[in-house]
Amino acid sequence: MTTPDQLELQHTLLTATARYDALRVREMLGDAADLPLTREETLELLALSEVIVRKAAYGRHLSVRSARESGASWAQIGASLGTSRQAAQEAHDRWLDERRDSGGI
Repeated sequence: MTTPDQLELQHTLLTATARYDALRVREMLGDAADLPLTREETLELLALSEVIVRKAAYGRHLSVRSARESGASWAQIGASLGTSRQAAQEAHDRWLDERRDSGGI
């Protein structure tokens, strides 16, 4: 069985979303396409969805850092994320703390 940890090393966000999209289209078409997903492909689809979430979240936090470095206020960042200034700052601080705790920074 393929796990998100394995796939995360194999895919960029772009390749993960392309593979996810290809499998998802086949899943939606189902019997009409005469190519139903195998069990392994269905599990790969699930694992890819987790990989996409992880990579997007990581990219989001890098973009927050870049926005701050370019002079954006927390209020502007919060507005861009559809949240409050405080929620944006707290989420980013939590992410930084988790990265430090895991040795990622």
